[in-house]
Parts: sequence; structure tokens; C-alpha cells
Amino acid sequence: MKTLMVQGTTSDAGKSTLVAGLCRVFVNLGYKVAPFKPQNMALNSAVTSDGGEIGRAQALQAVAAKIAPRVDFNPILLKPNSDTGAQVIVHGRAISNMEATSYHDYKKVAMDAVLESHHRLAKEFQLLMVEGAGSPAEINLRANDIANMGYAEAVDCPVILVADIDRGGVFAHLVGTLELLSPSEQNRVEGFIINRFRGDINLLTSGLDWLEEKTGKPVLGVLPYLHDLTLDAEDAVAIENKVEQAKINIVVPLLPHISNHTDFDTLRLNPEINLRYVKMGERINNCDLVILPGSKNVIFDLQFLKDQDWQSDIERHLRYGGKVFGICGGYQMLGQTINDPEGVESTIETITGLGLLELTTELTAEKKLAQVSATMTLGSKSCQVKGYEIHCGVSTMTAIDNKTPVPLLLNKSDNQTSDGCVSNDNQIAGTYLHGIFDEGAATQLLVDWLDSNNDIQQTINLDEHREQQLERLANVCQQYLRISAIEDIINNSKTTTP
Repeated sequence: MKTLMVQGTTSDAGKSTLVAGLCRVFVNLGYKVAPFKPQNMALNSAVTSDGGEIGRAQALQAVAAKIAPRVDFNPILLKPNSDTGAQVIVHGRAISNMEATSYHDYKKVAMDAVLESHHRLAKEFQLLMVEGAGSPAEINLRANDIANMGYAEAVDCPVILVADIDRGGVFAHLVGTLELLSPSEQNRVEGFIINRFRGDINLLTSGLDWLEEKTGKPVLGVLPYLHDLTLDAEDAVAIENKVEQAKINIVVPLLPHISNHTDFDTLRLNPEINLRYVKMGERINNCDLVILPGSKNVIFDLQFLKDQDWQSDIERHLRYGGKVFGICGGYQMLGQTINDPEGVESTIETITGLGLLELTTELTAEKKLAQVSATMTLGSKSCQVKGYEIHCGVSTMTAIDNKTPVPLLLNKSDNQTSDGCVSNDNQIAGTYLHGIFDEGAATQLLVDWLDSNNDIQQTINLDEHREQQLERLANVCQQYLRISAIEDIINNSKTTTP
């Protein structure tokens, strides 16, 4: 197996997207390709075919490589639950919560897990396309590094450095990053890619010539700014989404620990739906639906929601006939209480919920991870849905006035008969299932639940949309990158063996 690593001069330089594009390019060229990220820090994750949890970017890159996601593609995943701590996930399973200083000492153990996954993949694939994390030039993080050059040195692979020109300072980023690397690390950087360029390329030529002369390393391509490229985002939430004369208006409170915000991609991308995030200090108003999203620290985020006085906004919204939908942590918030006796996510043992659904939740150390299909019923209509569950909570529904809440999902494929519920007045619903709106039928069902008179002309199927975007990205990479030169770098590198 050959290995090529893409590192960035900064976070959000475009590493994830570039690796996805190169995965699709090389699989189209006939290579058997797998994506890889030794260590990822993200709240937006995915459930794999082998029942584990990895970063959303690696799941997307697996789709780009035309293979099913698996835990070895992202052996270490860190999910922040405070400013200084994170849940540590190894080979798809949460092992503990750690503070930053404790994890720094744990890195030597984590590297063993990284190399174990690398060696397993080496037995099956021809090419491993690897994504670094942040920047390789973070001096304070160099010791025991497993995310960037520490990994590259361990497996002895070549590196391509990518920088974002749209933010300015691209030459300083590239030259400065290179200068801060050790001699051996500098030698394994085989070239540069400049990302998100807009304008006349002729105005950049003198800078590219200077960069190559200064560093002795080639520029392997300049990728244009793709204004409307829409792929699964791992961290950044797409805040702006103004739709003129929208038929449906949806509001999502932007919680500090919001997770799996890709749940809303099909709604956000629909040209007839206006989905907007309400930020700290703003009010929830003028909408048909409020969706409470998932959260990595549900008790903290519920308290934040109350502190913003969004609870009174939601109650007013319901009094005027609006509807509310909760997903995972948002579903838990709709209930009567959330209990965390073992301190799974918080030091607060109990918090009162929004009191909108008759359920109580207890957070447990064991996390449920499952890919699920089921029948969803809202109002008088139903459709088939699929998605995934990632949660630590167990929620129990109770009857009120001898009326049992109506289950939202029935005939689930994970050996559970039902999940979630719909209030008896049909205004409030919730579920643990992420990705529930990824198919067009589910979006149409939601629209009908909000107002049966609404006539949505089109819906988005996220799988089909993602595939179109990946092919477009691969075509752009083919057009603007020196693919043959990148292929030479791969073929001239040492063969990585287990």
C-alpha cells in the first residue's frame, strides 16, 4: 500500500474537501483507495457499517472512495464537551472523558491504535489518502504528535501542504509552516496546493514562481473558490440561508455543543424552505417549526437555552399553533427531566426539561451506536426513513390522563419496536434518529405535518446530492491539479507494509 498525506497550514484550509476529491479522482483512475485521519476533533460524527463512530469527514471521504465507512478510517475521535475536555473515542468506541493535559499523556497509547488501523488497511487497499489535523506547525502540540508529522514520520509517507488563499497571507502560511518543521519533516513535503482562489490566475503566477524558487518545492495546483459546493460539513455550521418567499420557515437554536447539524442539510438546501439558526442574543420568532438539535453536552445546552429565554419563545410559538421537533439531545430537552447520576456529560446531576413531552431521560455511560431504518408517522401519514443513533441517554415515556404518547418511529431495524413520540395535540415530536430527513419522502412528510396545504415542488435526496457534488469536486481536481505529478509522488514513495 502507498500512503499520501494532506496537511494544512491552518484549520479549515480545505484538507477534508481535498482528500475527498482526491479519493474520488484516484478511485475513478482504478485505484483501490481508503481515506484515513489518525486523529480528529469534531462533534459531527457518523455511525459506521461495523458499528462504531468516526468523524463526518471520513464518512464522506469513504463515500468518495466508493466504500462503506469503517472505524479504521478514523481511529481516534475527540468530541469536545467543555473548553478543556473531550470524550475520547478509540476504534469507534468511547473509552472515557479526558482533560487536555491527560490526553497529552495518553497520545503514546493513541498512536498504537492509529498504527493498528493503518496496518489493517495496508492489507486491503492500494492507496491510503490521509488527512492531517489543524496545522503541523503548532509548536506546543509537537511532542507525541499523532495527527500530522508524527504520523507521517512513523509510516514514512510523503506530504502535500494545502493553504487557503481566500483568507490572505497564503505565501506566509506556506513558507512559515515549512520553516517551523524539522529538516526531516521539511524533506517529506513534496509540494503545495493553493485552495479557494478567485480572480485572474495570471495575477498569481509571479507569486507561484517565487514560492517554488524560495522553497525548491512545486506548486501542484491552484483550486478555484467553489461558491456553491455543498458537502457534509464537519464543524462549521452554515448560518446564512436566506430564501426569498419561502413556503416553510424553520428555526434551529444554535447551541454551544450542537452536534450532527448535517441533520438539517436537506432542509437547508431546499429552495422552498428557509432554515435559519438563531444565535445567542437573538429571538425565536416568525417560523412554522422549531427544531431542537443534538448536543454533546445536553444539560449545559439546555441551561443555555433557558438562559437565552428561548424556552418562553418556544412556549409562545406553540400557543400560536407552531410546531416543535427534537432530535437526540433536543428530544431529551423536550421531556420533564434529564438525569446524569454518573457524570457522563456534566457535573450537574439533574435538570428540569422543557416539559413539553411526557418523558424522562437518564444519561448512561454506555453509548448506543446503530444504523436504523423504520416507519415514521406524523399526523395521518407515514413513510420509510433511515438514519443513525449516537446517544448515551435512555428515555422513558409515561402516560398522561391515561393516554400513551404516540410513537414517532415504528418497526425499527435495531430490534427495538419504537422510538420517539408525538404529543397528543400533534404539535410536538421527537426522536433519537439522526439523518431522519435525508430522503425526500421524509421532508415531504414533515411539510405535510406542518401544513397539509403547503405545496413543495421538490425535495432533496441527500445521497444523490452528495454524489453529484463529489463528482463535480473530482472534475475540478482533475482540471486544476497536476494529477500526474501527484500520482508520481505516490508511486515514488516507499511501499507501506504492515
